[in-house]
Amino acid sequence: MTLSVLIPSSVVREAEDKREATRKLGYIARSATVFRVDHLIVFPDRGGERRLGGEFVETVLRYAATPPHLRKKIWGRRDELEYVGVLPPLRVSSTTGSESTDSGSLTQGIVTEVGPDDRVRVNCELQHPVSLHVPESVSVREGTRVAIRISSREPVRARIVDTPLSGFDVSCLDLVDALEHAAAGITVATSRHGDTVTTGRLPELAARVNRAGATIAFGAPGRGLPVILGDDNAPDSQTQTDEKTVSPANVDTTGDNTASEVVEPNIDPGFDLWLNTIPQQGSEVVRTEEAMFASLALLTITE
Repeated sequence: MTLSVLIPSSVVREAEDKREATRKLGYIARSATVFRVDHLIVFPDRGGERRLGGEFVETVLRYAATPPHLRKKIWGRRDELEYVGVLPPLRVSSTTGSESTDSGSLTQGIVTEVGPDDRVRVNCELQHPVSLHVPESVSVREGTRVAIRISSREPVRARIVDTPLSGFDVSCLDLVDALEHAAAGITVATSRHGDTVTTGRLPELAARVNRAGATIAFGAPGRGLPVILGDDNAPDSQTQTDEKTVSPANVDTTGDNTASEVVEPNIDPGFDLWLNTIPQQGSEVVRTEEAMFASLALLTITE
Protein backbone atom coordinates (compact mmCIF):
# COMPACT_ATOMS: atom_id res chain seq x y z
CA MET A 1 0.00 0.00 0.00
CA THR A 2 1.00 3.61 -0.54
CA LEU A 3 0.74 6.15 2.28
CA SER A 4 0.70 9.87 1.45
CA VAL A 5 0.42 12.86 3.77
CA LEU A 6 -0.79 16.29 2.65
CA ILE A 7 0.22 19.44 4.52
CA PRO A 8 -0.52 23.05 3.52
CA SER A 9 2.12 25.56 2.46
CA SER A 10 1.01 27.64 5.46
CA VAL A 11 2.01 24.97 8.00
CA VAL A 12 4.73 27.17 9.60
CA ARG A 13 2.60 30.32 9.72
CA GLU A 14 2.74 30.52 13.54
CA ALA A 15 6.51 30.09 13.82
CA GLU A 16 8.24 33.14 15.33
CA ASP A 17 11.34 32.82 13.14
CA LYS A 18 13.10 30.65 10.59
CA ARG A 19 14.77 28.54 13.25
CA GLU A 20 11.48 27.58 14.90
CA ALA A 21 9.88 26.95 11.49
CA THR A 22 12.75 24.61 10.58
CA ARG A 23 12.38 22.74 13.86
CA LYS A 24 8.65 22.28 13.26
CA LEU A 25 9.28 20.87 9.79
CA GLY A 26 11.84 18.53 11.30
CA TYR A 27 9.14 17.01 13.52
CA ILE A 28 6.87 16.64 10.50
CA ALA A 29 9.66 14.83 8.64
CA ARG A 30 10.29 12.70 11.72
CA SER A 31 6.62 11.69 11.87
CA ALA A 32 6.64 10.81 8.17
CA THR A 33 9.70 8.63 8.75
CA VAL A 34 8.39 6.85 11.84
CA PHE A 35 5.18 5.79 10.10
CA ARG A 36 6.78 4.91 6.75
CA VAL A 37 5.03 7.62 4.75
CA ASP A 38 5.85 7.24 1.05
CA HIS A 39 4.93 10.73 -0.15
CA LEU A 40 4.86 14.02 1.76
CA ILE A 41 2.94 16.48 -0.39
CA VAL A 42 2.79 20.24 0.14
CA PHE A 43 -0.43 21.75 -1.22
CA PRO A 44 -0.89 25.52 -1.70
CA ASP A 45 -2.63 27.66 0.91
CA ARG A 46 -1.53 31.09 -0.24
CA GLY A 47 -4.14 32.87 1.87
CA GLY A 48 -2.70 31.38 5.05
CA GLU A 49 1.00 31.92 4.39
CA ARG A 50 2.93 34.54 6.28
CA ARG A 51 6.65 35.35 6.04
CA LEU A 52 7.67 31.77 5.23
CA GLY A 53 5.63 30.02 2.57
CA GLY A 54 5.52 26.98 0.35
CA GLU A 55 9.00 27.31 -1.17
CA PHE A 56 10.59 27.33 2.29
CA VAL A 57 8.47 24.39 3.47
CA GLU A 58 9.26 22.29 0.40
CA THR A 59 13.00 23.08 0.47
CA VAL A 60 13.48 22.19 4.15
CA LEU A 61 11.47 18.98 3.83
CA ARG A 62 13.38 17.95 0.69
CA TYR A 63 16.63 18.57 2.53
CA ALA A 64 15.45 16.48 5.49
CA ALA A 65 14.48 13.64 3.13
CA THR A 66 17.87 13.68 1.41
CA PRO A 67 20.31 11.00 2.67
CA PRO A 68 22.86 12.75 4.96
CA HIS A 69 25.87 11.82 2.81
CA LEU A 70 24.29 13.58 -0.19
CA ARG A 71 23.03 16.77 1.47
CA LYS A 72 26.11 18.93 1.03
CA LYS A 73 26.62 17.76 -2.54
CA ILE A 74 22.99 18.34 -3.51
CA TRP A 75 22.06 21.47 -1.60
CA GLY A 76 25.19 23.51 -0.89
CA ARG A 77 24.28 26.76 0.89
CA ARG A 78 20.78 28.24 0.67
CA ASP A 79 19.00 30.84 2.76
CA GLU A 80 16.13 28.47 3.50
CA LEU A 81 18.58 25.99 5.03
CA GLU A 82 20.19 28.41 7.49
CA TYR A 83 18.99 26.47 10.54
CA VAL A 84 18.94 22.87 9.34
CA GLY A 85 21.23 22.02 12.24
CA VAL A 86 18.14 21.90 14.47
CA LEU A 87 16.51 19.15 12.37
CA PRO A 88 16.20 15.91 14.34
CA PRO A 89 17.96 12.91 12.79
CA LEU A 90 15.59 10.72 10.80
CA ARG A 91 17.84 7.67 11.04
CA VAL A 92 16.63 6.33 7.70
CA SER A 93 19.03 3.94 6.08
CA SER A 94 20.58 5.64 3.06
CA THR A 95 20.90 2.33 1.27
CA THR A 96 18.39 -0.28 0.21
CA GLY A 97 20.93 -3.05 0.73
CA SER A 98 24.41 -2.64 2.18
CA GLU A 99 25.79 -6.04 1.39
CA SER A 100 27.51 -6.80 -1.90
CA THR A 101 26.14 -9.61 -4.04
CA ASP A 102 27.01 -11.09 -7.38
CA SER A 103 24.75 -8.50 -9.01
CA GLY A 104 26.18 -5.55 -7.05
CA SER A 105 25.20 -3.45 -4.06
CA LEU A 106 22.18 -1.17 -3.82
CA THR A 107 22.37 2.46 -2.85
CA GLN A 108 20.25 5.59 -3.15
CA GLY A 109 20.76 8.57 -5.46
CA ILE A 110 19.11 11.89 -6.28
CA VAL A 111 18.26 12.94 -9.83
CA THR A 112 19.79 16.38 -10.43
CA GLU A 113 19.15 16.74 -14.16
CA VAL A 114 16.77 15.11 -16.63
CA GLY A 115 18.23 14.84 -20.12
CA PRO A 116 17.17 13.47 -23.50
CA ASP A 117 17.01 9.83 -24.56
CA ASP A 118 15.71 8.65 -21.17
CA ARG A 119 18.92 9.55 -19.40
CA VAL A 120 19.37 11.45 -16.14
CA ARG A 121 22.26 12.77 -14.10
CA VAL A 122 22.37 11.30 -10.61
CA ASN A 123 24.29 12.14 -7.43
CA CYS A 124 24.96 9.11 -5.26
CA GLU A 125 27.75 7.77 -3.07
CA LEU A 126 30.10 7.61 -6.04
CA GLN A 127 32.75 10.32 -6.18
CA HIS A 128 31.18 12.13 -9.15
CA PRO A 129 27.64 12.42 -10.56
CA VAL A 130 26.85 9.76 -13.14
CA SER A 131 24.65 9.70 -16.25
CA LEU A 132 22.29 6.72 -16.18
CA HIS A 133 19.51 5.32 -18.32
CA VAL A 134 16.00 5.36 -16.80
CA PRO A 135 14.03 2.09 -17.06
CA GLU A 136 10.53 2.32 -18.51
CA SER A 137 9.04 1.23 -15.16
CA VAL A 138 10.61 4.17 -13.28
CA SER A 139 9.20 7.70 -13.38
CA VAL A 140 11.65 10.49 -12.49
CA ARG A 141 12.01 14.24 -12.37
CA GLU A 142 14.58 16.55 -10.85
CA GLY A 143 14.86 15.79 -7.13
CA THR A 144 13.51 12.23 -7.40
CA ARG A 145 15.21 9.61 -5.24
CA VAL A 146 16.17 6.48 -7.18
CA ALA A 147 17.62 3.10 -6.30
CA ILE A 148 20.97 2.40 -7.96
CA ARG A 149 22.71 -0.93 -8.28
CA ILE A 150 26.50 -0.51 -8.43
CA SER A 151 28.35 -3.48 -9.88
CA SER A 152 31.73 -1.76 -10.23
CA ARG A 153 33.24 1.44 -8.89
CA GLU A 154 36.36 1.53 -11.06
CA PRO A 155 35.44 1.65 -13.84
CA VAL A 156 31.99 2.81 -12.82
CA ARG A 157 29.21 0.42 -13.72
CA ALA A 158 25.81 1.33 -12.31
CA ARG A 159 22.16 1.31 -13.27
CA ILE A 160 18.84 2.57 -11.97
CA VAL A 161 16.58 -0.25 -10.77
CA ASP A 162 12.89 -0.41 -9.93
CA THR A 163 13.30 -1.18 -6.24
CA PRO A 164 11.37 0.26 -3.26
CA LEU A 165 13.28 2.92 -1.33
CA SER A 166 13.30 3.64 2.36
CA GLY A 167 12.28 7.14 3.41
CA PHE A 168 9.80 9.53 1.78
CA ASP A 169 9.56 11.75 -1.28
CA VAL A 170 8.56 15.42 -1.12
CA SER A 171 6.53 17.15 -3.80
CA CYS A 172 4.20 20.11 -4.34
CA LEU A 173 0.78 19.35 -5.75
CA ASP A 174 -2.64 20.92 -5.86
CA LEU A 175 -4.98 19.37 -3.28
CA VAL A 176 -7.51 18.16 -5.84
CA ASP A 177 -4.81 16.59 -8.00
CA ALA A 178 -3.38 14.77 -4.99
CA LEU A 179 -6.79 13.34 -4.08
CA GLU A 180 -7.40 12.20 -7.65
CA HIS A 181 -4.02 10.48 -8.02
CA ALA A 182 -4.23 6.85 -9.05
CA ALA A 183 -2.36 5.75 -5.91
CA ALA A 184 -4.29 7.98 -3.49
CA GLY A 185 -6.15 5.10 -1.84
CA ILE A 186 -8.60 6.13 0.91
CA THR A 187 -8.61 9.92 1.15
CA VAL A 188 -8.94 11.26 4.70
CA ALA A 189 -9.35 14.82 5.98
CA THR A 190 -8.44 15.35 9.65
CA SER A 191 -10.52 17.82 11.61
CA ARG A 192 -11.99 17.97 15.08
CA HIS A 193 -15.32 18.46 13.33
CA GLY A 194 -15.03 15.09 11.60
CA ASP A 195 -16.44 11.72 12.66
CA THR A 196 -14.85 10.50 15.87
CA VAL A 197 -12.53 7.52 15.56
CA THR A 198 -13.71 5.00 18.16
CA THR A 199 -12.40 1.61 19.25
CA GLY A 200 -15.34 0.00 17.48
CA ARG A 201 -14.66 1.76 14.20
CA LEU A 202 -10.87 1.66 14.23
CA PRO A 203 -10.38 -1.98 13.03
CA GLU A 204 -12.44 -1.31 9.91
CA LEU A 205 -10.63 1.95 9.18
CA ALA A 206 -7.17 0.47 9.69
CA ALA A 207 -8.05 -2.53 7.51
CA ARG A 208 -9.18 -0.25 4.69
CA VAL A 209 -5.96 1.74 4.88
CA ASN A 210 -3.84 -1.42 4.88
CA ARG A 211 -5.68 -2.80 1.87
CA ALA A 212 -5.93 0.28 -0.31
CA GLY A 213 -3.39 2.71 1.10
CA ALA A 214 -4.36 6.23 2.11
CA THR A 215 -3.86 9.93 1.52
CA ILE A 216 -4.27 11.84 4.79
CA ALA A 217 -4.58 15.63 4.86
CA PHE A 218 -3.86 18.07 7.69
CA GLY A 219 -4.52 21.78 8.06
CA ALA A 220 -2.39 24.65 9.34
CA PRO A 221 -2.24 26.63 12.61
CA GLY A 222 -5.43 28.64 12.87
CA ARG A 223 -6.63 27.33 9.50
CA GLY A 224 -8.34 23.97 9.55
CA LEU A 225 -9.08 22.18 6.31
CA PRO A 226 -12.65 23.59 5.99
CA VAL A 227 -11.25 27.14 6.11
CA ILE A 228 -8.44 26.33 3.68
CA LEU A 229 -11.06 24.91 1.32
CA GLY A 230 -12.93 28.22 1.39
CA ASP A 231 -15.80 27.44 3.75
CA ASP A 232 -16.41 30.85 5.38
CA ASN A 233 -19.14 29.36 7.57
CA ALA A 234 -16.89 26.72 9.10
CA PRO A 235 -16.36 26.95 12.88
CA ASP A 236 -12.62 27.13 12.19
CA SER A 237 -13.06 30.48 10.46
CA GLN A 238 -13.02 32.26 13.82
CA THR A 239 -9.41 31.75 14.87
CA GLN A 240 -7.26 33.34 17.52
CA THR A 241 -4.99 36.20 16.52
CA ASP A 242 -2.16 35.29 18.90
CA GLU A 243 0.30 33.31 16.78
CA LYS A 244 1.51 31.40 19.82
CA THR A 245 -1.91 29.98 20.63
CA VAL A 246 -3.61 29.28 17.34
CA SER A 247 -4.28 25.62 16.73
CA PRO A 248 -3.73 23.49 13.62
CA ALA A 249 -5.54 20.78 11.76
CA ASN A 250 -7.50 18.18 13.69
CA VAL A 251 -8.11 20.54 16.63
CA ASP A 252 -7.92 23.78 14.77
CA THR A 253 -10.47 26.02 16.46
CA THR A 254 -10.70 28.20 19.50
CA GLY A 255 -12.97 27.61 22.43
CA ASP A 256 -13.30 24.69 24.81
CA ASN A 257 -11.90 21.23 24.30
CA THR A 258 -15.13 19.29 24.50
CA ALA A 259 -16.28 16.99 21.74
CA SER A 260 -17.51 18.96 18.74
CA GLU A 261 -20.51 18.39 16.58
CA VAL A 262 -19.70 16.77 13.26
CA VAL A 263 -19.61 19.48 10.61
CA GLU A 264 -19.79 18.74 6.90
CA PRO A 265 -17.73 21.37 5.02
CA ASN A 266 -19.60 23.29 2.37
CA ILE A 267 -16.66 22.88 0.03
CA ASP A 268 -15.21 19.37 -0.23
CA PRO A 269 -12.73 18.51 -3.01
CA GLY A 270 -13.50 14.80 -2.72
CA PHE A 271 -12.37 13.31 0.59
CA ASP A 272 -13.75 9.86 1.37
CA LEU A 273 -13.69 10.50 5.12
CA TRP A 274 -13.57 13.40 7.57
CA LEU A 275 -12.11 12.09 10.84
CA ASN A 276 -11.45 13.42 14.32
CA THR A 277 -8.53 11.34 15.59
CA ILE A 278 -8.10 13.19 18.92
CA PRO A 279 -11.67 13.36 20.27
CA GLN A 280 -10.71 13.98 23.91
CA GLN A 281 -7.79 16.36 23.63
CA GLY A 282 -6.59 17.82 26.89
CA SER A 283 -5.07 20.91 25.30
CA GLU A 284 -6.74 23.68 23.36
CA VAL A 285 -3.81 23.48 20.96
CA VAL A 286 -2.64 20.36 19.12
CA ARG A 287 0.06 21.19 16.61
CA THR A 288 0.07 19.80 13.09
CA GLU A 289 3.07 17.58 13.76
CA GLU A 290 1.37 16.24 16.92
CA ALA A 291 -1.81 15.58 14.96
CA MET A 292 0.28 13.65 12.42
CA PHE A 293 1.70 11.37 15.11
CA ALA A 294 -1.74 10.76 16.63
CA SER A 295 -3.53 10.17 13.32
CA LEU A 296 -0.90 8.00 11.65
CA ALA A 297 -0.50 5.87 14.78
CA LEU A 298 -4.21 5.04 14.67
CA LEU A 299 -4.67 4.56 10.94
CA THR A 300 -1.58 2.41 10.36
CA ILE A 301 -2.32 -0.17 13.06
CA THR A 302 -2.12 -3.74 11.77
CA GLU A 303 -3.77 -6.90 13.03
